[in-house]
Amino acid sequence: MATESSWRTPAVILVAGVLVLILAFGIRTSFGIFMVPISGDLGWGREIFGFALALQNLVWGASQPFAGAIADRWGSGRVIGACGAMYAAGVLVMAGAATPLGMTVGAGIIVGVALSGTSFPVILAVIGRAVPEEKRSFYLGLGAAGGSSGQLLMVPAAQGLLLSMDWAMTLVWLAAMSALMVPLAVALVSDPRRMVGISESAKQQSISQAIQEAGGHRGYWLLNAGFFVCGFHVMFIASHLPAFVVDKGLAPALGALALTLVGLANIIGSYLSGVLGGRYSKRYLLSFIYFARAVAFLFFILLPVTEVSVVVFAFVLGLLWLSTVPLTSGLVAQIFGPRYMATLFGIVFFSHQVGSFLGAWLGGYFYDLTGSYDVVWWASVALGVFSGLIHWPIDERPVARLAAPAAE
Repeated sequence: MATESSWRTPAVILVAGVLVLILAFGIRTSFGIFMVPISGDLGWGREIFGFALALQNLVWGASQPFAGAIADRWGSGRVIGACGAMYAAGVLVMAGAATPLGMTVGAGIIVGVALSGTSFPVILAVIGRAVPEEKRSFYLGLGAAGGSSGQLLMVPAAQGLLLSMDWAMTLVWLAAMSALMVPLAVALVSDPRRMVGISESAKQQSISQAIQEAGGHRGYWLLNAGFFVCGFHVMFIASHLPAFVVDKGLAPALGALALTLVGLANIIGSYLSGVLGGRYSKRYLLSFIYFARAVAFLFFILLPVTEVSVVVFAFVLGLLWLSTVPLTSGLVAQIFGPRYMATLFGIVFFSHQVGSFLGAWLGGYFYDLTGSYDVVWWASVALGVFSGLIHWPIDERPVARLAAPAAE
């Protein structure tokens, strides 16, 4: 628990962290509903905007380990505040973009870097270090669930703005909302070196030693591979489901409703995964989630696409959406300890974002190439089965460095 200031209690840190996640994650998730209006207004193919969002995920992922390392070394507050300001600037650049290059710079590069300091790896690390180990999975679940509500709140908000103004002005309003992350960063100022509950072995360990330790653990690489699949699934759906719904002759508002339902169910799923992760094997829960995703994708593409099937699919997928986050981040902290959680989970998150890049980009690429999303839907089924299998053999036990003091 933090010792730097008495008012920064675990509850305050949790609330502030959740609000930052709501803004960062919610606004970013709403970008999918801009695919059709931006592409149509500017005369672009879907691959252009899809590539900008795909690059955003790749830049986000590449920046994440560095943002995590800076936060682990010098504290999270500066990182969150600086990236919150950058986030607002990036959305403003998107609003003024008139060329593919402008949209790519704003949505892909600036917002991509900004997300590395305002999203789950950095925020959950602050929350995870603010509570004792026995409460960590529960608090991580609350943080992931609360942050996930951003999708429920921001997607309909953005859709409502789009109904009353053009896409550029809507983005200006979203930029103003994202600027609120800067003052919220004050409550998240922390120095990991002064956190109560960090063992002496963790205090003496350097970042390079922590990375080397994780790199020699087979389970860490399996977590990386599994989170790649999560990113592929999530960004393909977030970027292309609204357009897929329109392609099937259904109302555009149904696409926004589907993303909203994903967000609603995601709150439930993330909370439950945090609770269950504190009681049962995290690796087995992750395997179940990925197998269930594969089944959900399979039924959705084999059955006729109707309003009912879209709604049911969105809710089921939402239960499985980011329920992987508290379990994956919890496994990192459980195996390697919380001291360098932002760094080590940041590296795992980079793998997630590589998958996100491919999910967003290949969705647009194969649509423009074949006129449908069939190739990517079937790839999503296969990847879900693959990820379910590779989580099963992960060794969940803490590394010897952490287990040794308990044995003394």
